[in-house]
Amino acid sequence: MELQNTVKEALNALYHHPDDTVRLQADRWLQDFQRTLDAWQVADNLLHDATSNLETLIFCSQTLRSKVQRDFEELPSEAFRPLRDSLNTLLKKFHKGPPKVRTQISIAVAALAVYVPAEDWGDGGIVNWLRDEMKSHPEYIPGFLELLTVLPEEVYNYKIAARPERRRQFEKELISQMEVLEAFASWLRLKHGIPGSVLASHPLVLTALSSLNSEFLSEAAVNVISELIHYTAAGSSSDVSVQMPLIQVIVPQVMSLKAHLKDSSKDEEDVKAIARLFSDMGDSYVELIATGSDESMLIVNALLEVASHPEDNIAAMTFNFWHSLQVVLTKRDSYLPLGNEASIEAERKRRQDAFFPSYESLVSLVSFRVQYPQDYLDLSHEDRKEFKHTRYAVADVLIDAASVLGGDATLQILYKKLVEAVAGCGNGENDEWRPAEAALFCIRAISNYVSVVEAEVMPQVMSFLPKLPQQPQLLQTVCLTIGAYSKWLDSASNGLSILPSLIDILMSGMGTSEDSAAAAALAFKHICDDCRRRLCGCLDGLFHIYHRAVTGEGSFKVSAEDSLHLVEALSMVITELPPDNAKRALEALCLPVVAPLQESVSQGPEILNKKPARELTVHIDRFAYIFRYVNHPEAVADAIQRLWPIFKAIFDLRAWDMRTMESLCRACKYAVRTSGRFMGITIGAMLEEIQGLYQQHHQPCFLYLSSEVIKIFGSDSSCANYLKNLIESLFLHTTSLLTNIQEFTARPDIADDCFLLASRCIRYCPQLFMPSEIFQPLIDCSMIGITVQHREASNSILTFLSDIFDLTNSSKGEQYLPVRDSVIIPRGASITRILIASLTGALPSSRIEPVTYTLLALTRAYGARAVEWAKESVSLIPLTAVTEVERSRFLKALSDASSGFDVNNLTLPIEEMSDVCRRNRTVQEIVQGALRPLELNLTPVS
Repeated sequence: MELQNTVKEALNALYHHPDDTVRLQADRWLQDFQRTLDAWQVADNLLHDATSNLETLIFCSQTLRSKVQRDFEELPSEAFRPLRDSLNTLLKKFHKGPPKVRTQISIAVAALAVYVPAEDWGDGGIVNWLRDEMKSHPEYIPGFLELLTVLPEEVYNYKIAARPERRRQFEKELISQMEVLEAFASWLRLKHGIPGSVLASHPLVLTALSSLNSEFLSEAAVNVISELIHYTAAGSSSDVSVQMPLIQVIVPQVMSLKAHLKDSSKDEEDVKAIARLFSDMGDSYVELIATGSDESMLIVNALLEVASHPEDNIAAMTFNFWHSLQVVLTKRDSYLPLGNEASIEAERKRRQDAFFPSYESLVSLVSFRVQYPQDYLDLSHEDRKEFKHTRYAVADVLIDAASVLGGDATLQILYKKLVEAVAGCGNGENDEWRPAEAALFCIRAISNYVSVVEAEVMPQVMSFLPKLPQQPQLLQTVCLTIGAYSKWLDSASNGLSILPSLIDILMSGMGTSEDSAAAAALAFKHICDDCRRRLCGCLDGLFHIYHRAVTGEGSFKVSAEDSLHLVEALSMVITELPPDNAKRALEALCLPVVAPLQESVSQGPEILNKKPARELTVHIDRFAYIFRYVNHPEAVADAIQRLWPIFKAIFDLRAWDMRTMESLCRACKYAVRTSGRFMGITIGAMLEEIQGLYQQHHQPCFLYLSSEVIKIFGSDSSCANYLKNLIESLFLHTTSLLTNIQEFTARPDIADDCFLLASRCIRYCPQLFMPSEIFQPLIDCSMIGITVQHREASNSILTFLSDIFDLTNSSKGEQYLPVRDSVIIPRGASITRILIASLTGALPSSRIEPVTYTLLALTRAYGARAVEWAKESVSLIPLTAVTEVERSRFLKALSDASSGFDVNNLTLPIEEMSDVCRRNRTVQEIVQGALRPLELNLTPVS
């Protein structure tokens, strides 16, 4: 009683106390209480207590539900029957509600049934028991129906800590009882074969179908029909004939609702329900519809009516169907059963011709939906987001139409809308820019499908653009359209003559608004990329635009981030120049970027140190783009050599600043990648710099830059000495930092980049890495860090270990096996135990795949010896947590892997071992307490 009163007081404090601190304390106490053994009895008592208020009932029903789901194994076996009877009593007590309480009790009963086999449940299992209860107590049917609804859903609920084998048995038990059930839609989701002929005459199906014609649509009936539609399409295409009797019953009934789509007297929710049924039918029967039969075209016409509905969210229900139909019509696999090429081509043409009119109509039906509403500026943030989402969705539908009709034919339809809109733009009426913007948005959406040799419409479209009003949103779309058709501009015979007028539009865009400037900068990049050869003679004009954007002079509104598009644009044009011209152009490109950095450095250490990182990185990031996109290795090597004194000064004075160092290392990475062997002495100076600074400042990006150097110079024998010194110095210092799991947790980026570098060394310079003195300390360090919770750091460590175990996969790896084995074999049992601990709970379940791969790689490398290591580890886990059968299945999978079996077929027993050991907190603690991974990592095992 005392504990019951404390629970009530804590709940009262949680919901009603004015002090946040008291509420937080109450919440923590209640969470801790839910994990105790006493929670079973207290929650049960309070649920039976007539004086309990709603807050108490909800809390106690949730507690009982979570205890059954997660902690059922806490109870002695004889507790099952009283628990079942108590829950049954509660289900009857709350059969009229409160709904939240009744739902929790229903889920608790369902979860109990997942644990308890039918023979132990009694009365032939839960389904028969429920049927008998409903016959005996018809007044409680609402409560029992909810239980019937949640019961099949609990098959797939992994919050329930049941063993995988028992879960499979439970699914079979439910399927065997399928025909006695009344909570129909939920049970259909199990999707195990009741033949269509049985369901076609089933009273529940006929009742649901007939209720579609009633004045008020029943949501339950719509749900059942929707599930039946999905049910008939759930198997392979060969199953369609089995389900055809049911399909032939469903389709005419749903088709009879078509007239209601345009019935203005119909409630919007009813129209949505009808549209949903048509959409479900389209999605589920798309392969049948794609044959183009007369019957299928009736469904397509109905879906066009849904697509024409004025409400965007109703029309959008069909969008997935148009995509799926497009895929079936255009993919070659759909026609392969026809055999020879001539038959395939004839059938493809017949089908596409059949659907041409439908997709032509679709283009007209959806294109108007992208038009900006009159009150756009007054819309809420959420409504604006919704409008943008609609535009993107319509763009996808237009792409589907272009895939079927061809881009040029789709362009013809959209061009007519543009012509009408442009005519409206000229009559001086307010807001007439919107139709033109909508038409251009649609034309831009299909740009990848319009032929680069299209000569009828695109020249007309381009000629319209300079005449349009420079309203900001319209100008933004005009700029994006110019960029989208950059490949067409490069191919067009008059491309060079119209480029100046289009670049003038882009300059206007850069000066009008931030959004139009961003669009213009992106379009400028696309034009310079695709028309780079044509633009080589226009460098002076391009440099003028670039200079204004990068320096911020003049009226341009290009953000620092968007200015990178212009840096990339000029870099790609310079790539097309001959080497001497490229070198001079590269110097001009660097000039406005280096000047502010030079000025910052010349102001002296004190001022440079105080500058915000952004004032430096904005310029350094531009160098990264220059070095990345100017593909002239010697010119870039020359540039980095000239710039090195400035870079070195920033390295020396800002090494404490992570953001600046990351930016500088990224620029150096691209310089190394582009210049390669041309870098000469600069690479040595760069590596000496980061090697020295890493000792003091531990910046992860120094390791990241070293990885790039290893990739390019790792196999170069002339670099062997300084690369060996580099990696030994970096790894030695890193292993001295990462001496326990707390350090890994505090420095995950260092761990991530360290082991990425180590994997690069295995791949690109094993001759330097494997025999080095640092190899063994790095293995020991990896053992400490495997269980770090940071995803990238943990994955890098696991990848490093699997690369070590898979050493024979590399051409040079074989010769280093004795070195590897001398380090791994003494630690093999410990590594195995840490990996099994990681698999069974030391790492999150999202990490199972890389842990499994690493464990299988270890097993493949060390065969029977690794299986023995695993056996030792698994034998430590008490049988209360893992049964002998589950152990054997797991060890057999490892044994099969060691014998060369396909590992893809072995992952299920390993995943099941993970599920079993994670099934609830108590089991997980038992397993981790037995394996103790953190106590093993520094102890080599002989």
